[in-house]
Amino acid sequence: MSSSPLSSTPSATLPLSDETATPSEERDFGLHFGLLPREKLDVMLRHKMIRGVAEIEASQLQPASLDLRLGARAYRVRASFLPGKERPVEEQLTALTSDEIDLEGGAVLERGCVYVIKLLEHLNLPESVSGAANPKSSTGRLDIFTRLITDRSEVFDTVERGYQGPLYAEVSPRSFSVRVRKGSRLNQIRFRRGQAQPFSRLDFAVRDEELRERNRNVPLADGELTLRDGLVLRVALCAETLGGPVGYRAQKHTDVIDVDRIGAYEVGNFWEPLQARPDKRLILDPGEFYILASREKLHIPSDLAAEMVPIDPAMGEFRVHYAGFFDPGFGFAPDGRPGSRAVLEVRSHEVPFILEDGQVIGRLVYEKMAAAPQLLYGQAGLSNYQGQGLKLSKHFI
Repeated sequence: MSSSPLSSTPSATLPLSDETATPSEERDFGLHFGLLPREKLDVMLRHKMIRGVAEIEASQLQPASLDLRLGARAYRVRASFLPGKERPVEEQLTALTSDEIDLEGGAVLERGCVYVIKLLEHLNLPESVSGAANPKSSTGRLDIFTRLITDRSEVFDTVERGYQGPLYAEVSPRSFSVRVRKGSRLNQIRFRRGQAQPFSRLDFAVRDEELRERNRNVPLADGELTLRDGLVLRVALCAETLGGPVGYRAQKHTDVIDVDRIGAYEVGNFWEPLQARPDKRLILDPGEFYILASREKLHIPSDLAAEMVPIDPAMGEFRVHYAGFFDPGFGFAPDGRPGSRAVLEVRSHEVPFILEDGQVIGRLVYEKMAAAPQLLYGQAGLSNYQGQGLKLSKHFI
């Protein structure tokens, strides 16, 4: 128990400046607006716009995002929360915390519980830069519901322009209890640069007309391209398409999964493979968690990134894709054709729901990079999912 849940954290050793970026620092970003590539994240590190209680490691830097690390303490809370415009996260935590858990040597986060963990990274953003977070691919495939919280915020996974302060992760394992430790990486953050004035998250979105033109030169997906404010994706439930199981359903009673152990677990101890039915349908049971795949194979060009947008709630009683960010270069294949399917994390809501092979299940919204990263997804060992079909997280053999 702890009456002041953050009193033991080392944030006092990492003071944040009240100053915004200088003109020279802004010039280091270059002339272009958009999603910042790895090289511009280096600029942010150099100017201390991103700081770490522990030194930030090179392996945290992805082509268009930064992996965030859990801090030394987890706080189990009664319910999810947002601090609101008037309060820091610490104030709300003090009122809601029931247990404090030491993560230095590793600890288990129980399925069905909600935890808030201060991260090792702090931000000191200029007025031209905002942030957006999402779970890492492996986190979503383990059904670990993870969201970013900032001080004085009314929304999850969003960092306002000019934000100065700490970052927190809300973590709630839904299918499996998991072991984590200080330094474990469950979510990632990407940064957008625009003019130093309010702008919407879709300012850099690529319109369908441009996507159609790009597809004529370099295919974005195999097969027929369907565009509807982004690339429409359909679910694959046909054995001929996937060459094996068409999905996996999480088992209810399993051992703990250590999120830092790669290739350590047998699939059959945690997942039930789903074989294709003659009618090419799958009935989603309420509350069950499924791993499925898109019918389309994708390729994300080097100067674009993409985000999976959940299907319109009016089109189905289910949620798809907790971890929906695709780095530049995802799906690249040597023959020039799109080479990777989107893996879909799917959970039905209140009622059983029938999915059919080829049914629309989501869409990709593309956005422009401020510059193409020098190192793309899948290069120099940065990716576990390049060339994927239906694939579970990297923890399984």
